[in-house]
Amino acid sequence: MIDYNIQTARKFLFLIFSILISCSSNSGRKEIDYNSEFENGKIALAKKKYIKAQDYFNTVVIGASHTELGDDALFYLGESFFYSKDYLIAISEYDRLIRRMPFSPFIEKARYRICEAYLILSPKYFNDQTYSEKALEKLQEFIDDYPDSSERQKAEADIKILRNKLSEKAYQSGILYMKMEEYRAALLAFKQVIELYYDTEYIEMAHLKTIACYIERNEIDLAKNYYQTNRISIEDINMDDLVDEWFVQSRVFDRIELE
Repeated sequence: MIDYNIQTARKFLFLIFSILISCSSNSGRKEIDYNSEFENGKIALAKKKYIKAQDYFNTVVIGASHTELGDDALFYLGESFFYSKDYLIAISEYDRLIRRMPFSPFIEKARYRICEAYLILSPKYFNDQTYSEKALEKLQEFIDDYPDSSERQKAEADIKILRNKLSEKAYQSGILYMKMEEYRAALLAFKQVIELYYDTEYIEMAHLKTIACYIERNEIDLAKNYYQTNRISIEDINMDDLVDEWFVQSRVFDRIELE
């Protein structure tokens, strides 16, 4: 009987202890002023104290999730990572806002920030161009969805820069294959420039090098037919006299040798 009473007392004390802990925890949560945390985050962001800003905004995102304030904080959380140059994390936070709250007033800005982040991550032409391709994709989607955006003109200019970079990548790959005497691979690289990046500054030179590849492969008829079809592009860069001489001498050489 005594053991039963002791066990009952222990259960009762444990129940009281659990209630006190729960009340204490709830009280702690209620004491957080999320509006104040949000404003403090914006102040920290303005002062370039990005880690501090992230702490404030993260508190609001977690504690006030699925509220207007929580969604706004999510955008500013992305901003704090963007300005601290943590671009991939910033992209992740902007994406989270877009998925969670597609009607947020910050959606257009968040989507353009994603474009900007990928643009910054886009490397020189000789490196892997995954981020460049992603930036190009996101910029085109942005223009399609926000044709009247104030950022449209800049987005279009950035698209041209990216396309030119990707074109240069393909063109230089073709040049490298030519140096290795891998003319079939070079032809494929120049074809990529011509078909995909027809509006870039490498298009005419890609036509010229295509003719050179055919001559190097001793496919003279193919070279002549290609030349006739694309002669205007060769004339645009004043290389037609050089190509004419290639056919006369049945070999490819530099303009310096012609002069």
